[in-house]
Amino acid sequence: MARSHLKLDEFLPYRLSLASNAVSQVIAQSYADLFGLKMHEWRVITVLAEDGELTQQDIVGRTKMDKVTVSRAAHVLERRKLLRRVTNTEDGRSLRLSLTADGQKLYARVVPAALELEAEVLKGLSAREISELKDVLRRLEEAATRVLARR
Repeated sequence: MARSHLKLDEFLPYRLSLASNAVSQVIAQSYADLFGLKMHEWRVITVLAEDGELTQQDIVGRTKMDKVTVSRAAHVLERRKLLRRVTNTEDGRSLRLSLTADGQKLYARVVPAALELEAEVLKGLSAREISELKDVLRRLEEAATRVLARR
């Protein structure tokens, strides 16, 4: 199925980007309005809630956000007393991050809203389509990771 020309509206990377941007905009606006959180801050909170204490580098690897974005989010969350940063006893150079009690409480408040937004965005899809979409997205991410590794 070789194509000789590109039609932007049918170009999969473009369509994925549009869909991602639209969904992210809905969620980011809601997090900002309801909880005063930016998307990057929410991702840091979620990873720490799911995985417990992590280094900033661990969070970079888990979220695919860059170091600067993770560092800035951590600073904001620390100022809001939602996370704490302590020196990593294993190497003495890096920092380990964990949620404070307030951070855990905020996470517990945001989760129902996040799940409700997800359900609203996915409302037009059947359970089977949602499952297939998640599988296809996972496989696309794996394929893109393999392509990047070869370059």
